[in-house]
Amino acid sequence: MKPDFTRRLLQWNKSSNNRAMPWKGEKDPYKIWLSEIILQQTRVEQGWSYYEKFIAAFPTIMHLAKASEEKVFKMWEGLGYYSRCKNLIATARKIASDYKGKFPDTYDEIIALPGIGPYTASAISSFAFNAPHAVLDGNVQRIIARYFGITTPVDTTEGKKLYQNLAQSLLHRDEPGIYNQAIMDFGAVICKPQNPLCQDCVQQKECEGFRQNIVTQLPIKQKAIIRKERWFYYFIIEYKGKWYIKQRTAKDIWENLFEFVLYESPAAMDNISLKLPFLKKLVNGRPCQLESISRPYRQQLTHQTIHGRFVKIQVGETLPTLSDFLLIDKKQLSKYAFPRFITTFLGEPVSLKSESEV
Repeated sequence: MKPDFTRRLLQWNKSSNNRAMPWKGEKDPYKIWLSEIILQQTRVEQGWSYYEKFIAAFPTIMHLAKASEEKVFKMWEGLGYYSRCKNLIATARKIASDYKGKFPDTYDEIIALPGIGPYTASAISSFAFNAPHAVLDGNVQRIIARYFGITTPVDTTEGKKLYQNLAQSLLHRDEPGIYNQAIMDFGAVICKPQNPLCQDCVQQKECEGFRQNIVTQLPIKQKAIIRKERWFYYFIIEYKGKWYIKQRTAKDIWENLFEFVLYESPAAMDNISLKLPFLKKLVNGRPCQLESISRPYRQQLTHQTIHGRFVKIQVGETLPTLSDFLLIDKKQLSKYAFPRFITTFLGEPVSLKSESEV
């Protein structure tokens, strides 16, 4: 073990760490929890405004617990990974009912809440209650791997145990909250994934990764992420100025968000027309007109890439095949939460127009 790591880190934090965030130094577990959930899979630059917006709308966890799901999801719109929002609501309501609105103050109670894992539980318990639990996320894994020169893959059982033990051993027991914030900041501004600032690093002399010139190769992951591609074709069915929309309920991406009529193709479609079997079955012989086809859209998610287009169809009467959809005035779309794939399209003019009738 290298005992000077913790001392140097805290010295750096005190003298050189100027990383500013609105929740830094916060002791309110509700605000800490909210910031941590928002920052899961989200850059600080993007999450900052959402955090301030949520705090303004829901100053306490009871305000959040009492809010409608529709309002919370609409405020979350654009952050992605919507299961986080679902768990946010579930946790707020659980604390309101089981703890009378008071955030639990032990690690075991905190980690039992929906959507909270070891990292978030450690962050909340150390920041709010000064409990001695070390945070361990990608930032911390990267720092530890480089400092100790670890080549054990982080995503193996052996690796997970090794990194957790090392993280806990480096923790400053008297100031766990300050230490945890310091090491996360250190990973964000000095020991970065790309182009780390080794020349400015206070740990450089004892860093095995630097000594062996393998900094950029660490940490090592055994499993490569397998990304799949999907093709979404959204049909905007319009009847007298109203559009059909439906809430996604399947255990899939964008759960609980709204969308238009969706046809997921096994591959990209070169020709989109009213002769498409999916569309013919949808309109079932009723008069309709293909009004426009959008440019191709693409969104990169963590494990998959979504491709697709938006096809606008005018119909002369309502469609019984869409009886489980909402038919809303298109001026009311802003009241519903949609995935970014759709909101991007809604913010652009139609790029391609063609007409045909059946």
